[in-house]
Amino acid sequence: MTVRVMLISPAMNAALREARFDGDAPLDRSGRERARAAAGAVPAAGLVLSGPSERCRETTEALGLTARAEPAPAGWDLARWAGRRLDEVAAAEPERVAAWLGDPSAAPHGGESLCDLVGRVGRWLDSLGGPDAPGTGFLAVAEAAVVRAAVVHGLRLPPEAFWRLDVAPLTLTELSGRSGRWNVGLGRPLTAPPAD
Repeated sequence: MTVRVMLISPAMNAALREARFDGDAPLDRSGRERARAAAGAVPAAGLVLSGPSERCRETTEALGLTARAEPAPAGWDLARWAGRRLDEVAAAEPERVAAWLGDPSAAPHGGESLCDLVGRVGRWLDSLGGPDAPGTGFLAVAEAAVVRAAVVHGLRLPPEAFWRLDVAPLTLTELSGRSGRWNVGLGRPLTAPPAD
């Protein structure tokens, strides 16, 4: 059975502006305003889910959506690097950052490796669907790393392709298909239709 999965990346926050590893920080004023402005562009879905981060929950609310909290599309677990800026970690642990960027199975931060992330997101993605799937599909507000991992899994790309994918805030990525065969529509900006 074919299923439609729509993933919206959360709005901007200070951690993203500062290139911090997935620190669970709230949206900033600009991010909240942009999400509210984009509310009219969100496609209909039979089931709306939200990743557990504060940024995902606040984006969901600002978009005017009522969502079920879903732990499966949680952001990348970067353990002791969480909340730290990339440049700080690279200066303090250059060999570990190089290993993390160069080896998809490395987890020098003590959390999930890239392979673990892609595997976890892929299992979640493949679990959607079946006879109980809503006809209009699923919509989930999920961290950019989750969106990237879903694309890697969906297109059966090598894990290293993750680093070559960019997901801007408040963009929609659609996957349609089923376990083992997904088509991907990438990064449509969420912008409200013009007023009449």
